[in-house]
Order: sequence, then structure tokens, then C-alpha cells
Amino acid sequence: MAGESKLDTKALCALIEKVAGSNSGKIIKGINEVTKAVEKGTAKLVVVAADVDPKELVMHIPIIAKEKGITYLELPSKSELGKVAKLSVSCSSLAITEFGEFADEAKKLLK
Repeated sequence: MAGESKLDTKALCALIEKVAGSNSGKIIKGINEVTKAVEKGTAKLVVVAADVDPKELVMHIPIIAKEKGITYLELPSKSELGKVAKLSVSCSSLAITEFGEFADEAKKLLK
């Protein structure tokens, strides 16, 4: 499913936490790196914080994600996104490029 997702946000947050805590998954963080991953088509899931200010910094990400057929999700806050990505700081955007050992779980959630 591409475009802004109507997926189970809680389950996706749990999946992001698992991938972030694993050695087999790969997460890219930051607006520029996420943009590059989406443009290259290596991103499998893109998550952006809704409280990014100014919005112009991230408003291109959902558009290019949709064009590339990559699932896009929005979380309410940068602090929440940083927390689920197991970072000690806030995070405006992230992309998962490898689900690793959680690939089957991701496949079920992203259907």
C-alpha cells in the first residue's frame, strides 16, 4: 500500500523499534538521507513527524514516496519518532531500508 497509510500506527511503531534494536535491520534518519533513499527507491517504509516546523522541510517526502510506491506514515511528534527509532534525540524523518529478521512481520503489516 503506497501513500499515506491507514495502517495500525501502534504496530508499525513496535516494528520500527524492533528494527532499530536489531543488527539485521537498517534505518536511515534525517530529511536529506530519507529523501535520497526514497529517490533511489531503497526505502521500504518512510515515517515523518507531523510537528516538523517549517512544514516545507518535509512536505516533499510524502509526494516522492507516493510516486515511488513506498508506504508513508506520519507520527504526531519528532520526540515520539526519535523514541521509536531508539535515538536519544528527536527525529524529523526516517526510512527503513532493510527489515532484516522482521521482514515477514513487515510484509503482513504493510499489506
